[in-house]
Amino acid sequence: MAQETKKEQKRAGTSFLRSIRKIVTWNIGTFMFVFLFVYMVFSAVLYKTTDHITSYQVISGPLSRNEIYTGLVLHEERTVAAELGGYISYYAREGSKINANGTVYGLSSTQSADTDITLSKEDLNRIRNQMSSFSGSFSSSNFNATYGFKYELEGNILQYAGTDSNDGSTTTIGGQTLCKASSDGIILYSKDGYEGKTIETLTSADFNKTSYHETDLKTSGQVYPGNDIYTIITDEQWDLIIPLTDKQAVKLADRTSIRVKFLKDGMTQSGDFQLITIEDQKYGRLTFDKGLIRYASDRFLEIELVTNSQTGLKIPLSSIVAKDFYLIPSEYLAEDQDSGQFGFLKYSTDDGKEINTFVPVTIYGQLQKAEELAPGQQPTYYYYIGKEIFDTGDILSKPDSGEHYTIGETRRLDGVYCINKGYAVFRCISILEQNEEFAIVDEDTAYGLVRYDHIVQDSSKVNEEDILY
Repeated sequence: MAQETKKEQKRAGTSFLRSIRKIVTWNIGTFMFVFLFVYMVFSAVLYKTTDHITSYQVISGPLSRNEIYTGLVLHEERTVAAELGGYISYYAREGSKINANGTVYGLSSTQSADTDITLSKEDLNRIRNQMSSFSGSFSSSNFNATYGFKYELEGNILQYAGTDSNDGSTTTIGGQTLCKASSDGIILYSKDGYEGKTIETLTSADFNKTSYHETDLKTSGQVYPGNDIYTIITDEQWDLIIPLTDKQAVKLADRTSIRVKFLKDGMTQSGDFQLITIEDQKYGRLTFDKGLIRYASDRFLEIELVTNSQTGLKIPLSSIVAKDFYLIPSEYLAEDQDSGQFGFLKYSTDDGKEINTFVPVTIYGQLQKAEELAPGQQPTYYYYIGKEIFDTGDILSKPDSGEHYTIGETRRLDGVYCINKGYAVFRCISILEQNEEFAIVDEDTAYGLVRYDHIVQDSSKVNEEDILY
């Protein structure tokens, strides 16, 4: 009995200890949970009530993007109709220049004309040179140009050959009549109804791309007299007309020349500019005297007017802060031989003894002195030095000289807070241009910013030397 009682007491004690352990474990878990909960609440409140510092990475570029326009192309052109009928073969390449009396196409009474042609050694060399030139500039991404070159080569071969009869605009070789261009120009095998249009005859409806229609004049069948065969552009000068809003017209009113970037191929060139009015609507007229062959087949072109040419480092206006600095002549700068630091020698006296104490400084910028320089003479500067380093009236000694400078002149300097190293450091800027949101600053400013620096986006939330992270 006694043994059973002891066993029961032991079991009871063990059960009690287990209960204690459970209670203690639960209490510790609850404590940790409450602690973490309170910490999270505190962190959330702190996050909500603390000013957040946003950084901005300095980039390079213009103040704003240049505006994009869709322009209407006008040039001196006319459509040429067939004088004779027959089955047509094309010999001038689409979009290529042709000389007066150059072969454009041929007509024959049958669908395939066989002509025996004999060429001179000189003509054969010319053909080889043309083939070599085309081969050197060939690109597989523009394989269709091969067919155009084939037609052009066939035309040249026929032109190099002798003639059976010649009436000026046509030449007959065997059973094929070759039709020639009456003037120099660029050949197109299409028409769109704008042939013969001028600035004076344009209407606002002509700028509607949705109603634009182009007709392909090429055919593999038979043509008849009076059928339109090709269009020829006869003048290298051409116009590009762009619709303008009133605001855009005011902005461009004083311009007589504008550089244009063609978005089709990224090429740029300058054109003469003038404002014109079509049906009470403002338009810009850009006139070019070169580059037509690149865009001869285009009636509408997307362009960018390169009017924002001022480039530099682009920063938000909210980043800019102004600060007052002492101006100290650069010739007073000294170097501590032990530490290698730069600073100035602060002059004082003690019991009549002159003392020069080296004071290390940070230079925040420089201002060139207004002085005439002799040939070969190097300019001298004033350095911008923080006002917390010296007091007005402090005297500086010029190294290796008995001259002194009394600190007093100050000047305000624009700058930003750079945070590359985790704390706010003032960097000077020189503003070139600005709008409502951003400024373009000179990227060659001494002691200034460089591309990809990180700066504080809102300078009102930061003081110099604040540790941010």
